[in-house]
Amino acid sequence: MTIYVGNLSFEAEREDLVDLFATYGEVRQCSLPLDRETGRKRGFAFVELADADSEQRAIDDLQDVEWMGRMIRVNKATPREGGGGGGGGGGPRPRSGRGGGYGGGGYGDRDRSARVGGSVR
Repeated sequence: MTIYVGNLSFEAEREDLVDLFATYGEVRQCSLPLDRETGRKRGFAFVELADADSEQRAIDDLQDVEWMGRMIRVNKATPREGGGGGGGGGGPRPRSGRGGGYGGGGYGDRDRSARVGGSVR
């Protein structure tokens, strides 16, 4: 099982989390995901301990505890909808001549020349 730790201080480092969770058992893995565009921490982490009992104790003890000035949320991590993985794509999107900017049209912006007297030609 993996533990989700939310509402983290942006000052928290991996070592800080390892120290916090090491009191419950061996920390196998700890990651603080970064924003792809800015490279800044996203305010949450994933921690994996060596055994499920240790993880459950950590969840029970640390839920809604103030740590580094923030009330952290600690619970069992759940897989993302749609299987996760993914990513990819990237790069600029092709320009179709419509949409994309402030003046690019939107809802109700259709070619109205096909209408005559309330009916469609």
